[in-house]
Amino acid sequence: MSAATSERLPVKTKLAYGAGDLGAAITAAITGFFLNAFLLDVAQLRPALVGIIFLVSTIWDAITDPIVGSLSDRTRTRWGRRRPWLLFGALPFGLTFIMQWLVPDLDENGLFLYYLTAALLLKTAFTVVNIPYTSMTPELTPNYDERTRLTAYRFSFSILGGVAAVGLHPVIVGLLPDIKGGYALSAIVWAIFIIGSAWVTFAFTREAAPRQDEPLGFVAGLRVTLSNRPFLLVTGIYLLSWLTLQFVQTNLLLYVRYWVEAEDSFTLLVLILQVTAFIALSLWSWVSARLGKKRTYMIGATLWALTMGLVFLIPPQSLTPLYFVAFFAGLGVSVAYLLPWSMLPDVVEVDELQTGQRREGAYYGIFVFLQKIGLSLGLALSNFVLDAAGYVNPEVAGGAVTQPDSVLLVLRLFVSLVPLAILLISLPIAAAYPITPQSFAELRAR
Repeated sequence: MSAATSERLPVKTKLAYGAGDLGAAITAAITGFFLNAFLLDVAQLRPALVGIIFLVSTIWDAITDPIVGSLSDRTRTRWGRRRPWLLFGALPFGLTFIMQWLVPDLDENGLFLYYLTAALLLKTAFTVVNIPYTSMTPELTPNYDERTRLTAYRFSFSILGGVAAVGLHPVIVGLLPDIKGGYALSAIVWAIFIIGSAWVTFAFTREAAPRQDEPLGFVAGLRVTLSNRPFLLVTGIYLLSWLTLQFVQTNLLLYVRYWVEAEDSFTLLVLILQVTAFIALSLWSWVSARLGKKRTYMIGATLWALTMGLVFLIPPQSLTPLYFVAFFAGLGVSVAYLLPWSMLPDVVEVDELQTGQRREGAYYGIFVFLQKIGLSLGLALSNFVLDAAGYVNPEVAGGAVTQPDSVLLVLRLFVSLVPLAILLISLPIAAAYPITPQSFAELRAR
């Protein structure tokens, strides 16, 4: 049996690990596509207040990421280092998700404090589960291509969970005549999946035994991590590709509502994008095994950037071109899901060569920390610009409104030329990424 074959994981392990990303995917999809519009048009907060909630909560989220990652590296239990965090963190994760979608009877200041608190608690619970979960990838397999396949399983569940959430969330909300009650019902339904998915991964995966060396201190470990050049490059790739995704997610519903004027078709557009991304995971995994991860990312990101640029040319009330855009954008989104996360386990090997320790938690925590700092600034900027452009809240205005031209222009930019520019910046960073299949084999041998 070859070494590559012997390092293959059983399918049941891949399935159990992949299922663990359902909670994060459901949370990200519903929050990304619906929370901004929910806070603006249902909870009736001003865009500037929503921007502050995004900014403060995401900065807090970023701070907790490296702390939880480092703590999970130091955890020693009979269940392993990562899995206990999934076991005990799942229930708070589900409950705080429900809290985010309730609308208490408070004035605007009270609602602002409530949603800020809910966001801080949810971000913390999300981190407690997600950072240890993602840190398991390099511990489950040391094989370069098997890590890509394992990541493809993970994001297959992620995309399917996102598709189900985006498609069924509006349906569940519509089951009750009161929209606020509908949001609460939907949150309870999805919380069950959030909790259950973490428990499935806990029950049906096993971690490799870690080294028993005395771990580096937090500050010393941070210094070593930030001196790892391949890690910094992968972080830059991930930050920019997911900043692109967040700009589109946050503003797409508003764009479809006010520029295309076809809100009833929003769910179908998202389904086309996500289903395409799901199908393309196998394609990009195949391409990566032949061309390497760096070149595969550059091909997919270029296709995605060109597609987003075309969105700016779509005239008002033109729905059909968006269906084609959703298909080709899905191909690019698939690359953003797959490649950075399959690159990250490889850079951990560089750290082990330098320190003699396995510090996956520290790397995954700091990886997400740096990403979320950038995303928090981008999401806050999005709402601050909408507020400055004169966004009109439909509830405050007493019904359906026509947004001013300045708001329509901002929405068009945020789903087209801004993503185009961000993706173009990511290409030279990807080109500088040094780990190839050949260099990784040499690294593993050393």
